[in-house]
Amino acid sequence: MKGWVFDVQRFSVHDGPGIRTTIFFKGCPLRCPWCHNPEGLSRDPSLQYLSEACIGCGACGDRRALSDANACPSGALKVCGYEAEAEELLRIVERDMPFYGSTGGMTLSGGECLLQADFAAALLMGAKKRGLHTAVDTCGCVPRSALEAIEACCDLYLYDVKCASPSLHKAFTGVENGLILENLRHLSEGRKPLWIRIPVIPTFNTSREEMEAMADIIAPLNVERVTLMPYHSLGASKYQTLGLTYPFDPGLKVSEEEMDAYRRIFASRHIKIV
Repeated sequence: MKGWVFDVQRFSVHDGPGIRTTIFFKGCPLRCPWCHNPEGLSRDPSLQYLSEACIGCGACGDRRALSDANACPSGALKVCGYEAEAEELLRIVERDMPFYGSTGGMTLSGGECLLQADFAAALLMGAKKRGLHTAVDTCGCVPRSALEAIEACCDLYLYDVKCASPSLHKAFTGVENGLILENLRHLSEGRKPLWIRIPVIPTFNTSREEMEAMADIIAPLNVERVTLMPYHSLGASKYQTLGLTYPFDPGLKVSEEEMDAYRRIFASRHIKIV
């Protein structure tokens, strides 16, 4: 079984419980302008140009094409995205098994890992055979069949909820959120833990009305915890290396006072905030 990935991050502590190895898949159905992994948006390989590493040798002839990456002696040209076998990636995961303890394990992320549901299932099943805890980080904009493909071998869902309004969701991400909310309700009816993560994005979902609407959607569901994540522009520099323009305002900020107010909205509905 093969699939397209762009990174394997070892010793990750933000993608589920404990120390984890996170595999990042290529391809995403959304186009969030604040995305901090733009190299994962396209299913196709992307070329990064790292100007600080360039020595001006001229080996690429300033073409900077995918075919030139192997000729670059300084590593200034980097291909983001490659086809990998499930067993190849699982061998990398195995190297970190001594560090996982009783809580760590493997997480699949992206991009959107469930756009390659069969490949994701192969990785998850391989991890379970090794006795590892498994987690899937998903935006939920996938067919129900993709969720069903991994249901038996996924221990934890990390689920992105971006806003309540369908029209607002489409204006900022390119698609409405009906399928996303439908899949969220489906997962909440299952037996697996469900962690919701909400990016707090100025000019997008920071109105009190929008926060309250999201809290009202989540409150009746079987959700273990919710994390509110304030906007940051740490991924903005990646866009330039990919020859793209960062499509959001990097100067926007969310104050801690605002974050506290949003947390209180969710806490008032008896939703656990972490």
